[in-house]
Amino acid sequence: MQEQKFQTVIEPKNRLLDLKLKEVWAYRDLVMLFVRRTFVAQYKQTILGPAWAIIQPLFTTVIFTVVFGNLAGLAPGGVPTFIFYLCGSIAWTYFSGCLTATSTTFTANSSIMGKVYFPRLVMPISTVISQLIAFAIQAVFFVAFLVYYCIIGAGVHPNIYILLTPVLVLQLAFLGLGFGIIVSALTTKYRDLAMLVGFGTQIWMYLTPVAYDIGIIPERFMNIYMLNPVTPIICTLRYAFLGSGELNITYYMISWVVTVLVLFVGIILFNKVEKTFMDTV
Repeated sequence: MQEQKFQTVIEPKNRLLDLKLKEVWAYRDLVMLFVRRTFVAQYKQTILGPAWAIIQPLFTTVIFTVVFGNLAGLAPGGVPTFIFYLCGSIAWTYFSGCLTATSTTFTANSSIMGKVYFPRLVMPISTVISQLIAFAIQAVFFVAFLVYYCIIGAGVHPNIYILLTPVLVLQLAFLGLGFGIIVSALTTKYRDLAMLVGFGTQIWMYLTPVAYDIGIIPERFMNIYMLNPVTPIICTLRYAFLGSGELNITYYMISWVVTVLVLFVGIILFNKVEKTFMDTV
């Protein structure tokens, strides 16, 4: 009789940081399957389909331009108001999309997780990747406007820091993933948190320079304000693509420290809750 060889051995987790990344990589086909499922389900039975990925930040940008730029007088100086707000909107949309979608990982997929084994990190990772597709569509839209403003000489000054874009997008993904899985882990027991995610995300947006220029923040509050990890990312993106504001390496590195810390705490909570979440969901 031939000895059977098993590719996957299911064992109890004894360590909080037992990520089993090799196993996640082995299930990469499943990750892409979940990415396809999420993306298709989002735009299925819609008239405009993936065009909604552009319409949402476009409408948001128009509202910001009219309300905050024209009526409230918070428009930045020297940079076209529309593209200034569009840059912040697509970055924030990606971050908030990762956060809100990942925050329902356990509750939204409990029926699948309760029937078959696979590395649970597959779910939040696939969510982040599916959000990246929408971000890519929005980025193409943004670059088209950027090229237009460069051609007409409207005051945008892209520079070498554009090369940091993949790192900045990766950081937004890590932040959204970290905060999302923290909320996901906590909502398995405290369902009230799920009701607060949307509201909390909106409040967070107004604490981030998405709808206004960071120049309106008083200098005495700047150190506290920049502790928001999303703020240095958006400021760096605007500096890289538009030449607006300045690049502060110190605040940006602090942002990365916070990002790594949040992701670390999130993974610990995720691994802890994963063992018993079916008993509470």
